[in-house]
Amino acid sequence: MAASRRRATPLFWSALLALTIGVSARAAEDVLRVAVLSNSPPMSYTDSAGQPAGFNIGVANALCEAMEVRCDLQVVSLQQVIPGLVAGEFDFSAVSLLNTPERRAKVLFSQPYYRSNSIWFARPGVAPGAAAARVAAVAGGAQLRYALAQGWQTTAVSHHSEFPALLASGKVNAVLIPMATALTLRQEPLIQSLGLQTKVMPQNELSGDVCFAINPAKPELRDRINHAFDRIKRDGRFDRLNTEHLPFRLQ
Repeated sequence: MAASRRRATPLFWSALLALTIGVSARAAEDVLRVAVLSNSPPMSYTDSAGQPAGFNIGVANALCEAMEVRCDLQVVSLQQVIPGLVAGEFDFSAVSLLNTPERRAKVLFSQPYYRSNSIWFARPGVAPGAAAARVAAVAGGAQLRYALAQGWQTTAVSHHSEFPALLASGKVNAVLIPMATALTLRQEPLIQSLGLQTKVMPQNELSGDVCFAINPAKPELRDRINHAFDRIKRDGRFDRLNTEHLPFRLQ
């Protein structure tokens, strides 16, 4: 019996080593680095406790639960999202990005989770492209790229919260923003007193499918995220988050 135990010992340690390596590898896979924003309410922002919050944050956590992994949320600027994914700094981003040809050439995209338009939000009489228009948009966004491409007088900001003061002071007389941000901006007391007018901007560069972006080296993760999206839509989690965070239906 003792001899039998001795013969089994190398097999035992080999099996234990393989199990340990497998567990360690699985543990490394069980955490996904997720880029999020703090400046895009109601989709993502920092709550009173200093923690990431908003619809996209809730969706990211729900996706990770469905995939049985943990989200490591990493707050970044919009300008860092695509380069960070390309460099392998993040596994995916829980950021509302328009699925544009330029971005598709760099990163992978999940299935769309809603469609968006951009909104021209301006003082009365200030039309897109007017000589007197002075427009602000968030750095790194499709809206800023479009405004610059048109040759408009443009101010880049790092955070949507800068818009009310800029508009109230007259430093800009228009902002070009995503649809969801326009709804939040309307609630700002400074904004409500200005009598601003809105115009939907349906141009291809400013509207379309909104998706989460994924590390281009991880096509298998894209598939897992798409399956997870299907699951949280079927089981009602997506709709519950929609009701909790947004005053309109995404789907």
